[in-house]
Amino acid sequence: MPRVGLFATCLMNLFRPTVGFAAARLLEDAGCTVEVPMAQSCCGQPGYNSGDFDAARALAKQVITAFEGFDYVVGPSGSCMATLRHDYPKLFEGDPAWRPRAEALAARSHELLSFLTDVCGVSKVAAAYTGTVTYHDSCSGLRGLGVKAQPRLLLGSVEGLQLTEMQDAEVCCGFGGTFCVKYPEISGRMVDDKLANVAATGADTLLGGDLGCLMNMAGRLRRQGSTLKVFHTAEVLAGMATGGGIGEGER
Repeated sequence: MPRVGLFATCLMNLFRPTVGFAAARLLEDAGCTVEVPMAQSCCGQPGYNSGDFDAARALAKQVITAFEGFDYVVGPSGSCMATLRHDYPKLFEGDPAWRPRAEALAARSHELLSFLTDVCGVSKVAAAYTGTVTYHDSCSGLRGLGVKAQPRLLLGSVEGLQLTEMQDAEVCCGFGGTFCVKYPEISGRMVDDKLANVAATGADTLLGGDLGCLMNMAGRLRRQGSTLKVFHTAEVLAGMATGGGIGEGER
């Protein structure tokens, strides 16, 4: 059985641990042995995107060391896994000691749903969800890792679930990591446009593959008084989507 190291993203760890449990269940159902290295840290993406390459390098070294020895590194986040796959080798360009280790980790790193479908060959799950859902394609997962068909394939096997595509599903929700902090007015307009497209589908549930995007949209929805449910796709696929989802109870 493949030995998988589960990358526990910061947002998952702090705000939505259910996503981690769901990811572990899906990986085990796919025949993997799953471990969560305690020495792992933030992937370093915030520092990297802000130009603090020394801090990003220090975190990257910790992640690389923690996950060496695993057959695969899998995480329920397109943005974090794109950092491991694409940015780590760049961080250590010209470093003869760390560049090979970064490249080796990058080659074994995968976003959760693409790993299940593209590597493990999973095409269906044993889950049920009663409702109409619409799916948001996050920028990093879509453009950085090619995650598009994989979640839709798996969602198509969920009993009772109806998927209704929104207009401009591939357009950014306005989160963009530090973008929403630097440009709050632009970010607010972008998320409002996104949520208008969500509402137009008539769906009662919004799904996605990145907690940053989902928390951004869920927060806006709650402030608007909406009761639309928001879940990470892994929660639905693992049969762990309960209650109102992300941001439940926040107003």
